[in-house]
Amino acid sequence: MDDLEGFARRSSEPVEPASTLPAEPANAQRQPTDPSGDDAATPAGSDGPATSDAPDPAASSDAPAAAGAKPKRKRSFVRELPLLLVVALGLALIIKTLLIQSFFIPSGSMENTLRPGDRVLVNKAVYRMRDIKRGEVVVFDGENSFNGAQPTVEAAADGALSHAFASAGRWFGAGPPGEKDYIKRVIGLPGDRVSCCDARGRLSVNGVPLDESAYLYPGDRPSLEPFDIVVPEGRLWVMGDHRSVSQDSRAHLGQPGGGTVPIDKVVGRAFVIVWPLSHAGSLGIPETFTQPGLSGGVGRG
Repeated sequence: MDDLEGFARRSSEPVEPASTLPAEPANAQRQPTDPSGDDAATPAGSDGPATSDAPDPAASSDAPAAAGAKPKRKRSFVRELPLLLVVALGLALIIKTLLIQSFFIPSGSMENTLRPGDRVLVNKAVYRMRDIKRGEVVVFDGENSFNGAQPTVEAAADGALSHAFASAGRWFGAGPPGEKDYIKRVIGLPGDRVSCCDARGRLSVNGVPLDESAYLYPGDRPSLEPFDIVVPEGRLWVMGDHRSVSQDSRAHLGQPGGGTVPIDKVVGRAFVIVWPLSHAGSLGIPETFTQPGLSGGVGRG
């Protein structure tokens, strides 16, 4: 009987299901249904719908356009060449007009420092920034001061390109150097007393004799013509290193300025020989011009 009663009690108790799904909250939103009728599946541990690997229709619609687009064509070098040439000519003109210019030496008046056929570079900006110094080799326009003398320097010719520069220079009002350009060494500055020769045959500046052996042409004397001059204000006394053939300040004592050159006619300082390579080198100031008895330089007036 006990077994029957126990069995009856167990049979009357409600039976719990094996697993119970939690009740859906009242405010829960259902996932949108797939057009096919199936609910979108949510992977385990994910809060949102699974990401589809299918291509984006919008992106795929742009693909044909992108594939059919033509790459940008680079500008033709031939079309750019005229602009490059104009820029190059402009830069060269600026450098030649304002900074550095090449000159050719056609005569022997500055031997052996400069020989016929040498090419030198002339700094045209240096005297805008500092004073001229004794002993420097300068290029200057000798018109109205060296009348009748043979020019001793020429603007170096570089073929068609040089002619193009010259034409451009004339167009912009910065034409080629004058036809009366000379290259000499500065011996006296404004106010200096330059004389030759003392008892030992030396050239003197302000009473200080110069040792010119470093640059004077071998066998030459400082001067065959005696002279004694005070350099006027705003002018220079210049001489060639090959004194026996140089038509320098000594040869123009009877002309305006007494053979001296206006400072404002100085083109620039020759500072280096660039050709030929066998004679290339810098053009420095000889040591004799650094003697304590000689005072400093002078401005461009």
